[in-house]
Amino acid sequence: MTDIDLSEPADAHPPPPIPPVASPPPPGSVPAGSTVLSLVEAMAGRLQEAGVAFGHGTTNAHDEAAWLTLWKLGLPVDALDEVAASPVSAERARLVEAVIEERISTRQPAAYITREAWLQGVPFYVDERCIVPRSFIAELLGDPALGMQLDAWLGADTHHVLDLCTGNGSLAVLAAMAYPEVDVDAADISPDALDVARINVQRHGLGERIRLIASDGLTALPHRYDLILCNPPYVNANSMAALPQEYRAEPEIALAGGADGMDFVRRLLKDAPNHLTPGGVLLLEIGNEREFFEAAFPRLEVVWMEVSAGADQVLLLTREALGR
Repeated sequence: MTDIDLSEPADAHPPPPIPPVASPPPPGSVPAGSTVLSLVEAMAGRLQEAGVAFGHGTTNAHDEAAWLTLWKLGLPVDALDEVAASPVSAERARLVEAVIEERISTRQPAAYITREAWLQGVPFYVDERCIVPRSFIAELLGDPALGMQLDAWLGADTHHVLDLCTGNGSLAVLAAMAYPEVDVDAADISPDALDVARINVQRHGLGERIRLIASDGLTALPHRYDLILCNPPYVNANSMAALPQEYRAEPEIALAGGADGMDFVRRLLKDAPNHLTPGGVLLLEIGNEREFFEAAFPRLEVVWMEVSAGADQVLLLTREALGR
């Protein structure tokens, strides 16, 4: 087992430099008299026309344009309604336009440009060393109404939680916030991802409760856990081949799950019973791969959890069901 030393200074593993922003467009290319809202609408039109792909924090051109516009103007990203009528100088509008052109020309997810993403309203640092966090498991940790489904399987004996395939550490942080009396291990095979996770653990002041561990699956984890969270690589080979460029900007190891998307999941379900306490549960995200999951595990007793995307994205497995 390799523990990651959280006592290191925050800049012990500094993030890579932010790529230079493209030169601002020449004066006159942005209409005079822009307001924040009219600028957002104009930039949304450019994103839509360019055919960029969404899904890394936003689902449409308007929301993506609002995110990048407000970020570049130094305004809160959730403040569009309050600042919609505020005027924007031509100079500042050109800076926004340059960011939108960078998004279009590089096809980088917006989170890699802003170096920030949110889950359940909680901000997280992110860069190209890890996948952009977007797990539906976050809803079961941060939304009280949806979280009741998971809480029904936990109790006073829930003390140890594992976030496997932690990436930038966001689910580990949300779990520590949701369950203040619980200790959390956050494991990943990628040293780069763990360096990013360290930034977020320190950012949220959780270094005493979250331990970062380098591990290939469960191999380096000697403990038994009351709850294992896992958003693994599960994208099947055909879907990987068809991914938009924005998704190809992310580390492939965090996405690719083999021919049917179940390579990592097969290994996990085989090993999980030995790493769960009696009464322990595994919360597993499989995205749009339910058909492949059920084909791979036709007799497995599964509890499907309701999230905003429906009841076939996240499932719960008990230790007893896995043992059978």
